Amino acid sequence: MIYFDNSATTAIDPQALDTYIKTSQRIMGNPSSLHELGNQAKRLLEQARKQIALSLGVKDKEIFFTSGGTEGDNWVLKGTALEKREFGNHLIISSVEHPAVKESAKQLAQLGFEISEVPVDEYGIVQVAALKRLIRKETILVSVMAVNNEVGAIQPIQAISEVLMAYPKIHFHVDAVQAITKLSQAQWLTERVDFATFSAHKFHGPKGVGFIFWREGRKLAALLSGGGQEKNYRSSTENVPAIVSMARALRLSNERALMKTQQLPRLKAALISALAPYHKVTIFSEGADYADHILCFAIRGIRGEVLVHALEEKQIFISTTSACSSRNKLTSSTLYAMGVEESLATCAVRISLDEQNTMAEVEQFMIIFNQIYQKFLKVG
Repeated sequence: MIYFDNSATTAIDPQALDTYIKTSQRIMGNPSSLHELGNQAKRLLEQARKQIALSLGVKDKEIFFTSGGTEGDNWVLKGTALEKREFGNHLIISSVEHPAVKESAKQLAQLGFEISEVPVDEYGIVQVAALKRLIRKETILVSVMAVNNEVGAIQPIQAISEVLMAYPKIHFHVDAVQAITKLSQAQWLTERVDFATFSAHKFHGPKGVGFIFWREGRKLAALLSGGGQEKNYRSSTENVPAIVSMARALRLSNERALMKTQQLPRLKAALISALAPYHKVTIFSEGADYADHILCFAIRGIRGEVLVHALEEKQIFISTTSACSSRNKLTSSTLYAMGVEESLATCAVRISLDEQNTMAEVEQFMIIFNQIYQKFLKVG
């Protein structure tokens, strides 16, 4: 089996899985309980928080646990809207955001908030000058992802941060799900970023758990009300085994950072070099403005899902752009925003790499790809 769908989800690290299992077996208390079993769980929870904060170089109190990236995005957008509605009703997002941001913004629009979308250029990069023009006195939040999940475009978070320095009251949110452990932190967590969202299963942690960075001094309304967990901002009994496992997975993934910087560019360059000669192939993710772990391309005339299933029959797993959209048969909103014609956008697929992938897998992929490509040519 060749697994090239790591942006959809990564395999849980065996050490992180071991941590999850042992914590589940040994730490049975509820962190909110007053007895010693509860205290044990609470201490472990706070150790995980401290470890994650340390890895980001932020304060413990700036880390809040969630169920993943989708909840984090929803919380920041809706929590900002609720908290700051008396100061303004205007939010700015990019035209290539993840559905968790886009759908949250759409729901807020139905409630009377105004949403502006910043356009991207032909490479999928947010146009900073256009973003600046959209800012007005009613603007309360700007949300731009760090790395686009469909084509891998690295967004100009630093340049946007510089623009927003002149607007200190506007919340700046970065969806960093595809950036953490992949890009240098300086590219996506500047001093101007107020909130950032993360999901454990994107860096070899368990599914169903994540966290947000919430800069001290900023305010969000709580979305989940109840028992008062997470300083009364995110009520729900904490998933201690998953949180502890996430903290270990993040540490382990960061320790492999050097391997990523060496392996991923080699693998992606080899794939691009091998795919480029095919005259019906169009590559969308080539160049320094794209993350090393994502490669989006299309075979003109062959719908993306057809290629995905053809490769699946050979035990090679890729996806049609965003995994969150592919099962609903939604075409790539990012490619449309880039001005790619619909007939080609519907043919797009995404390879997403991990440092555990090998050059031998790339070579085997290209052998199978060539066989499939030639078959497609024969059937017209």
